[in-house]
Amino acid sequence: MKYVLVTGGVVSGLGKGVTASSIGLLLKACGLRVTSIKIDPYLNTDAGTMSPFEHGEVFVLDDGGEVDLDLGNYERFLDIKLTRDNNITTGKIYQSVIDKERRGDYLGKTVQVVPHITDAIQEWIERVSMIPVDGKAGPADVCVIELGGTIGDIESMPFIEALGQFSYRVGTGNFCLIHVSLVPILNVVGEQKTKPTQHSVRGLRGLGLTPHILACRSTTALDQHVKVKLSQFCHVAEENIITLYDVPNIWHIPLLLRDQKAHEAILKVLNLLGEAKEPALEEWTSRAAICDKLHEPVRIAMVGKYTGLSDSYLSVLKALLHASVFHRKKLVVDWVPASHLEEATAKENPDAYKAAWKLLKGAHGVLVPGGFGDRGVQGKILAAKYAREKRVPFLGICLGMQIAVIEFARSVLGLKDANSTEFDPDTRNPCVIFMPEGSKTHMGGTMRLGLRRTYFQDMDCKSARLYGSRSFIDERHRHRYEVNPDMVERLEKAGLSFAGKDETGQRMEIIELPSHPYFIGVQFHPEFKSRPGNPSPLFLGLIAASAACGESDAVLQGYGSQRIVPNGVGNDTSKLKVYQNGSATKPKIALPDEDSNAGLQGYGSQRNVPNGVGNDTTKVKVYQNGSATKPTIALPDEETDDVLQVYGSQRNVPNGVGNDTSKVKVYQNGSATKPTIALPDEEADDVLQVYGSQRNVPNGVGNDTSKVKVYQNGSATKSTIGLPDGVYSNCNGIYL
Repeated sequence: MKYVLVTGGVVSGLGKGVTASSIGLLLKACGLRVTSIKIDPYLNTDAGTMSPFEHGEVFVLDDGGEVDLDLGNYERFLDIKLTRDNNITTGKIYQSVIDKERRGDYLGKTVQVVPHITDAIQEWIERVSMIPVDGKAGPADVCVIELGGTIGDIESMPFIEALGQFSYRVGTGNFCLIHVSLVPILNVVGEQKTKPTQHSVRGLRGLGLTPHILACRSTTALDQHVKVKLSQFCHVAEENIITLYDVPNIWHIPLLLRDQKAHEAILKVLNLLGEAKEPALEEWTSRAAICDKLHEPVRIAMVGKYTGLSDSYLSVLKALLHASVFHRKKLVVDWVPASHLEEATAKENPDAYKAAWKLLKGAHGVLVPGGFGDRGVQGKILAAKYAREKRVPFLGICLGMQIAVIEFARSVLGLKDANSTEFDPDTRNPCVIFMPEGSKTHMGGTMRLGLRRTYFQDMDCKSARLYGSRSFIDERHRHRYEVNPDMVERLEKAGLSFAGKDETGQRMEIIELPSHPYFIGVQFHPEFKSRPGNPSPLFLGLIAASAACGESDAVLQGYGSQRIVPNGVGNDTSKLKVYQNGSATKPKIALPDEDSNAGLQGYGSQRNVPNGVGNDTTKVKVYQNGSATKPTIALPDEETDDVLQVYGSQRNVPNGVGNDTSKVKVYQNGSATKPTIALPDEEADDVLQVYGSQRNVPNGVGNDTSKVKVYQNGSATKSTIGLPDGVYSNCNGIYL
């Protein structure tokens, strides 16, 4: 086993977690198997009882571990599943040592920090690093360890000592230390200052650890003379000094490390140069570039109680980002303090009240995340009511689902005092109750935690289809309260659907309003399993519905959208019904009588191209300009047939669809001219069938469909990321 230790100096908040995650991703891209460990020097056993204001969100793992949010970064970057033991805290170490002492394991010896605490730390690292986390058998090749805090903190001293011993114990060639430090630029003089890093490295070396690589945080790339100076004073090779300067989004950090040959420096220290390959980060590079170029906004109102610190909802933000990038939308999060929506704020602070409601009403979608305590609950209920009545896409997570049930009971059932026993223990209409197995005396680790199974009750509901029409799903939970099963029948009769339940059928997991474009609440936390390359289905649904501004109640079958291509049609058009405006709603402006059939076959409309898809093609007549009027500019003679078959227009390529396909010739670039860049041989079929192209997807349609091979991303190349089969968005809502 090889070990990479990431430490931090000068100040906290430099981004050690993202750096450690990026290093892990880079090594994984080199063909190595990677696991991660986070060391938190605080005395808490875990993060479960800590306020989000203290330490950011509590990330929940499959095994129910309540851990530091950096483990969420590890899972998202590396696409792995960690365990609670991958998060080491001072509390856990001391507790394990004291338990051993009580059992008499130390045989009467005096128990001390050295060697007993330091030995326990080393043994924990060795044991956990051998646990496979990537779904494969056997241990990983490399374990990336992040030491929380800053060098010099008194609480981290036992860990520094233990890691110094550990580096000697595993030997040269098995241990690489990367120190993340700050190189500030003072506005007064405008130059990069190295002294803070020099002192930080001196302190690290004084504690018995010598860095192999320096990762220097700065607003700009380090000047060459600055690298020379750092090399001289910190005793680190010049080529091993890396700049982590400010980038548009954190997905660029692994690319930044790769471009500066950080992987080569690490592999050289670990004697792995001969075993690793060049990092394969094409997909990651593409995603980072796409994220930078997004400009069409989708506004999501985040209605919560911890809006003053974005890290409180870090995983929710990341899940929204994954989904918005997937749908090619620029995410704009409007932070709405829940308490500011309440009537009390209208009297105490009218400006804050007006500002909060203005943000809520200006959003394309509403998200109410989880939380604890009664502060802001009435504001969350008002937000749910607004979204329900105004048909604004809504997603409620954990407490967000519970307040949606309370609001429905109050507004629809007329139970004005409906509430949760968490907020009103004496309510006469308890819609949400304390779980029978919960503890009211002990807070830590007593909730319903970790991966639990949810069974869909209706396979035709939106949430089931978003998950690929599976009969059940496994998602992570963290809650003490649940919907009162005694209230379920009354709520269902009033129109609230409980689409998902646990294996007993008594615990409600998913609610939906079938009559609403997108109104879903879930007891679990789908954000914890969202990945950049595999966004959470429920967040994909929220973003797609929000982008469509409430027009998400139509359904299409037979198409699996992916990445750049959010519009189009798949091979099965037997059940399609899309009108000539290219959406599932009837057009307001009719085409001429002879051309105004309700459908065109095999075509996915886009932007301002008013052509749709349907079952009846017997009377269709659409010309090459993609409309019902003849084109004024002709294509070359051999290509100017009046009609093109099953072709989806692409931005400025105004080609349409018609009946006569006997003379059609359209090349893979989606036009009547041959493409200049060929696809790979095995994918370069001349034709694609029933596909609606969009934007930058240069694929067309021709006469011969006998050799068609189109993947779920709607192109002739295989996709690495996709929605479940049968799910896509055409920017007019959720289509399944």
